[in-house]
Amino acid sequence: MPLNKLIDYLDKNGKKYIVMKHSKAYTAQEVAASAHIPGKEMAKTVMLKVDGDIKMVILPSTHDVDFGKFQEALGATDVGLASEEEFEGLFPDCELGAMPPFGNLYDKETIVAEALTEDEEIAFNAGTHKELVKMSYKDFEELTKPKIFPFTNKHT
Repeated sequence: MPLNKLIDYLDKNGKKYIVMKHSKAYTAQEVAASAHIPGKEMAKTVMLKVDGDIKMVILPSTHDVDFGKFQEALGATDVGLASEEEFEGLFPDCELGAMPPFGNLYDKETIVAEALTEDEEIAFNAGTHKELVKMSYKDFEELTKPKIFPFTNKHT
């Protein structure tokens, strides 16, 4: 069960968190609304294909990836959304599209949008479309050691 893997990791590292169950929801904004969490604090995990490599990218649910900014920040040639078929095998214990933003638990680098670093707390899918975890952003950053870049645009 994906939640257990994440909880064990957080407990082992002495981090405080809250687990919330919510009605089934598939988009980060639906999850935020269902769990009564501000959209800005709801982190969504997006999988990008960057020069042929799959990257885990984390940003606020109120933002979108600006592919031009992302490409420039990473010095990449080709950037686009990865298809579900391209990344489904990377997270075998998670429901498709509900992987937690801990690339380090899946041998993937974690890349975070600078906009997310402004939040004191973040919430995110915990491997299913019915559970989320809420924790301090600073603790999340300490555990994942992400690369941080300004590569998003806020929804209008």
